[in-house]
Amino acid sequence: MRLRNKPWAKDYIDAHPQYIIPTPEKRKGDWKGVFQNDNPIHIEVGTGKGQFLIGMAKQNPHINYIGIEAYQSVIVSALEKLIEEDLPNLKLLDVNAENLTDYFAQDEIDRVYLNFSDPWPKPRHEKRRLTYKTFLEQYEEVLVKNGEIHFKTDNQGLFEYSLQSFSAYGMLLTFVSLDLHKLEDENNIMTEYEEKFSEKGNRIYRCEVQFK
Repeated sequence: MRLRNKPWAKDYIDAHPQYIIPTPEKRKGDWKGVFQNDNPIHIEVGTGKGQFLIGMAKQNPHINYIGIEAYQSVIVSALEKLIEEDLPNLKLLDVNAENLTDYFAQDEIDRVYLNFSDPWPKPRHEKRRLTYKTFLEQYEEVLVKNGEIHFKTDNQGLFEYSLQSFSAYGMLLTFVSLDLHKLEDENNIMTEYEEKFSEKGNRIYRCEVQFK
């Protein structure tokens, strides 16, 4: 994916610390304090332009959401949406998910969303896939006991790889759909990529897996 450079992005992000949390490593272990309530916390790794989490936060005001996106030129689009909606149960982090345990304490998160992650199809890039075992180790550490990962993609190869990775890690598969949109689930919040791919007729794959 080629990203359009937005030289103003950093200044825009820095001007809105109430939405994109600065120095999130200092908040480790105190995210319920950030939200000022004891509601469950769900995170999305690779938030992109934010459509999914904006929809989820509006649909579920009793759940706190944190969106993680490493590219400033992308996360500013999510920031613009969040400023417009001003949702108290959604925060954003401008950080790299490779260091997830730097920002969240053990058992601090209730669910992880992985939506349309980069498939990194070349074998030499396997370790970059967000369902590779080293990422699963981090998710397991920050998630509560029996915490879940909800995963969506249009990439069949990544989906098959991820199912194998989850199985090899000893996770429990609790839901799987090989054609999500045939279910006509009115609660399904689509990402920007999901809308784009489904309009082209691409099949959308989804699964829910749980750490034992």
